[in-house]
Amino acid sequence: AAVTDDGLTLRSLTGSHRYIISSPRTKRSITDLLRRERVDLVHVSLSFSTLIDFGLPELCHELGLPAVATFHVPYDSRFGLWQGISTAVYRLYAQSLASFDRVIIFSEQQKGLLEHYGVAADNIAVIPNGVDVEKYSPGASDYKKTLDAGALVGYLGRVDPEKNVDLLVRAFQDVDAPDDVKLVVVGSGSEKRRLDRRYGSTRVVFTGQVLDEAERIAMLRAMDMFVLPSMVEGLSLSLLEAMACGVAPVATDVGSDGEALRGAGIVLDTKDLDGQLRLALRTLIEFPDFRAELGRRARALAVERFSLSDNLDRLLTVYRELHPAAGAAAS
Repeated sequence: AAVTDDGLTLRSLTGSHRYIISSPRTKRSITDLLRRERVDLVHVSLSFSTLIDFGLPELCHELGLPAVATFHVPYDSRFGLWQGISTAVYRLYAQSLASFDRVIIFSEQQKGLLEHYGVAADNIAVIPNGVDVEKYSPGASDYKKTLDAGALVGYLGRVDPEKNVDLLVRAFQDVDAPDDVKLVVVGSGSEKRRLDRRYGSTRVVFTGQVLDEAERIAMLRAMDMFVLPSMVEGLSLSLLEAMACGVAPVATDVGSDGEALRGAGIVLDTKDLDGQLRLALRTLIEFPDFRAELGRRARALAVERFSLSDNLDRLLTVYRELHPAAGAAAS
């Protein structure tokens, strides 16, 4: 458990991020757990399980407990396959979300979407993802030397189809950059093995998943540009981490990524993603002063809008609004 300066106790009841299939005993188990821990407020990050996602508000209200939900499900406002999928998910969750005492989302655009599907505006709190901007910051790194790279293009995240890593690699190859310009793809996923076999080389490096945070930060600091060509997103934490490290960011205008980058990065239109991605790479590779300026702007924006301390302050404000008593326990 963690305790804030004013005595608010924050207790995590589970560390699992896996989706759970509820059983007939789940409701009783959760009820007993909440009573045993003597919580005063429940906060859940969706999606988690059928009971928790759709039955938790009623269960909490039966116990007289405020219920808060964080809803960071990716979405796409453009017409197409991903838009159809995300619309169906938001419609499915809307009625349940309307029953929570507060729903935390990461952008005004997402708020408008939930309001459209019936969630009351007063019950929605916009709190963007937060980054520890002291830890994720510009700094020295030897990682570029290990790749013998003069300039480094980077991607950090899942290597799955919707992330468009295949397109990023092909665009990088088409740019025909100098030999000392290299691409590093950090992360694992369903596409990693296939892409590594097809494209892996001394200039295109697939590292796999990197669990050590200090190592990931060193990789981000070594990057000259960070590229996120996803077709669907919420608000990418890896994008915010790269911005905080002062890396010139490039991202598609999906979810809230484009909104987060305005004035501090290159935003790509998915309707002409291939051409725009090649142009962005070529521009940033050829003009180091420009990418350095974007990196400075990205860092300033991350500190101003996406700091973890600000994120936590706003979250604690929500808790206090729903349970004003100081020293309350929250789950």
